[in-house]
Amino acid sequence: MADNIQPLRSKEHAKTKIKNGLNVEFTKLQHLVPVVAHEFSRVANEYPLVFIKNGESGEFQPVVVFGLEPGENLFMKDDKWQGAYIPHALTRYPFVLSTNPNDETKLLVGINESSDLVNEDEGHALFDEKGEETDYLKRRKESLINFIEFSQVTAGFSKYLAEKELLIAQTLTLEIKGEKRDINGIHLIDEKKLNELSDEDFLDIRKRGFLGPIYSFLTSLHQINRLAKLKSEQM
Repeated sequence: MADNIQPLRSKEHAKTKIKNGLNVEFTKLQHLVPVVAHEFSRVANEYPLVFIKNGESGEFQPVVVFGLEPGENLFMKDDKWQGAYIPHALTRYPFVLSTNPNDETKLLVGINESSDLVNEDEGHALFDEKGEETDYLKRRKESLINFIEFSQVTAGFSKYLAEKELLIAQTLTLEIKGEKRDINGIHLIDEKKLNELSDEDFLDIRKRGFLGPIYSFLTSLHQINRLAKLKSEQM
């Protein structure tokens, strides 16, 4: 089903409610999902992290890997999430934050009305009888704003790694039931080059607060084997 994103308004959405849970139909098709540096430590405990490069802008984006091919999420089984942690990029749905076409300095909150979480019968109300925002909606909007702010910090983090030439193109090879499978088109943090940095550069990274995300990223690569195990179980 195509997304039907509409601006959130008290009049049009007076009776709208949001059910708890994930947008299943959307989530089970996501094999790569953007993550912010602030959640690297939690993601690294369960899932592998990699960087992908935008072919047009040349910018790098950290993503969590949920599947080995497009449209595959190995952490969804029987329409239920199998992990303990769910990245912000998935939990913020069915809400989105976008630039106001009439004023680019302002942001608009929208809602994906095609989401299976959106209805008028059950869940959390967005507006009360007076048309005022409920506490639930206020929390969701605050979470959206935080995600945007974290995304900006993460973009700076990614740009810094690229400028220091700490990102390296890599192919990861997995063995699944005796068959070799490659994950291409990804970039990893070059641990060797990281260890060769000058004391000045290393201190700069520490002062910027980047050491934590870097080490979490490197730790997450051990979760590649978990992907291979899940793939084998589902074949």
